[in-house]
Amino acid sequence: MSETIRYSCALVTGASSGIGEQFALQLAPRVNRLILVARRETRLQELTDRIRNLYPDTGVSIFVTDLTVPAERELLISALADQGLAPDLLVNNAGMGDFGEFSTAAWTKLEAMIRLNMEALTHLTHSLVPQMIRGGRGAVINVSSLASLLPLPDFAVYAATKAYVTSFSDALRMELRDHHIPVLAVCPGPVHTEFGEVAKRGSQGRNIPGRESFYVPSEQVVAESLAALDQDRARVFPSLKVAAAAVAISLMPLVLLRAAMAFRPKG
Repeated sequence: MSETIRYSCALVTGASSGIGEQFALQLAPRVNRLILVARRETRLQELTDRIRNLYPDTGVSIFVTDLTVPAERELLISALADQGLAPDLLVNNAGMGDFGEFSTAAWTKLEAMIRLNMEALTHLTHSLVPQMIRGGRGAVINVSSLASLLPLPDFAVYAATKAYVTSFSDALRMELRDHHIPVLAVCPGPVHTEFGEVAKRGSQGRNIPGRESFYVPSEQVVAESLAALDQDRARVFPSLKVAAAAVAISLMPLVLLRAAMAFRPKG
């Protein structure tokens, strides 16, 4: 059994709910300080109160930030430096989706998704990894998706952004190997969070497809992710059923994969 690795300071984006909230709760007993980043101040404060009650020795700092806005990301990075906060564990969890055909999507939503899923993740990693290298210690967790392995109609841009996250994580892991800084891509299947409601387009939108039996609790996603980090794995597909699906996808010829994805329910 691998040893649980303790970090000094962990920064979690998208910490106000879902997988991000679980990362905060499960990291709290194994870090000296948590930095929680999200847009919703009330949710962040409620989570901070919970963590302080459960783990009074863990310090918590919150930053209300819209990561889709470059200027707000710059303010966050400057504030961290001004307050002497140097995360040695970065959890890039913040993300969003858009469900529906590409041709009818609102560009403002697609742009926000691209900025959040790819640009913000890359920007924060670029800002924080150099100080991890200087400090001789650190780790990066990037929350991707099983969708990163697929050309996914009705989730075309979302799946493409997550393909970027998985590819970027693998390449960065190779670059940082000599610095002993692990990089983990977390590739969950469907999880009951607020993601689905944000991804849907209005009250008339059809439900996001997915069998209930395929859903995995956010608690399990995070527990398996932290175990994978301790084991210095490159990727994790939380739950046996999602891991099996990933293997099946990787073994399927692209021409068959395209054909299978084309036969999806249409509204």
